[in-house]
Amino acid sequence: MSNILIIKHGSLGDIAQASGAIQDINEAHKEDQIYLLTTKQYVDLFKKNPFIKEVVLDKRLSRFNLIYLYLLMRKLKKLNFKKVYDLQNSSRTKFYKNILFSNSNLNQWSSSETTLPHNVSKEEFDKKPVLDRFDHQLKTSGLQTYHTMKPDFSWACSNIDKIKQEYNLKKYILLFPFCSEHLSIKKWPHYNELIQKIKNKYQNNFKIIIAPGSLEIKNAKEIDADCILDNGKALDISQLSSLIKDSSFVIANDTGPAHMAAHINVKGLTLFGSHTTAVKVSIERENFKPVQVSDLNKLSADKVFEKINLE
Repeated sequence: MSNILIIKHGSLGDIAQASGAIQDINEAHKEDQIYLLTTKQYVDLFKKNPFIKEVVLDKRLSRFNLIYLYLLMRKLKKLNFKKVYDLQNSSRTKFYKNILFSNSNLNQWSSSETTLPHNVSKEEFDKKPVLDRFDHQLKTSGLQTYHTMKPDFSWACSNIDKIKQEYNLKKYILLFPFCSEHLSIKKWPHYNELIQKIKNKYQNNFKIIIAPGSLEIKNAKEIDADCILDNGKALDISQLSSLIKDSSFVIANDTGPAHMAAHINVKGLTLFGSHTTAVKVSIERENFKPVQVSDLNKLSADKVFEKINLE
């Protein structure tokens, strides 16, 4: 029995996407112990993942914090990992590789760089869809990929019966109208108009709700929908996963919850402007579809409304 390390620091959408790859790594190493290195905000989440034995915290302090770096590297070296699967593929994880396995190849350290296709630069490779990149990385590392292209994030769900009873949630449409302030280009501005159209057609058949993050609660009153909280606080990731899973339909900006919804296999739409493409972020699924336009401000509520499928 050997120890195997997976590295996945974030973000939330990326973690949802990596769920299938993590499952395939586990199935390829049934006789081994799977560890996962991640950041503080995802430690408790990954502890729920049935394909991981133990979660290791990386505080991601400055690389010039030599004491922290020494302690982290010492901890990882003590675990004597036979192989590392770098699913983060960042400059930081490349830095870790140079410390832990300075002269390693893909037999010890699997990353997009060590498995890069011949005659393709990493810059070009990184333009490919996310799941395609994971699939290539694992296959080139000798793994069979049964789940990588079809991630299942439902492992993250937890029981939210108490919250559903408190808000009388039976049949509901879940909206994610917010995004990070520095990524306002992702924000579609016509949610209230859409909400009115839904209410006019479906009357009281569906409750319309939002589940804001901790930094979004102050803006929740701007949206004409019921705001779902847990004792006045934002739902945690597992609670949010369950809220998504039990919804009738999800409509979201291109944010973490949209990727969660896509890989929990619920019905829904995610709205894309010019910031990226739905193909590159591998978000389209059987039930979850993208709406891609050049300018989100010009995407009308009518156009979105006509794509809602509640059958």
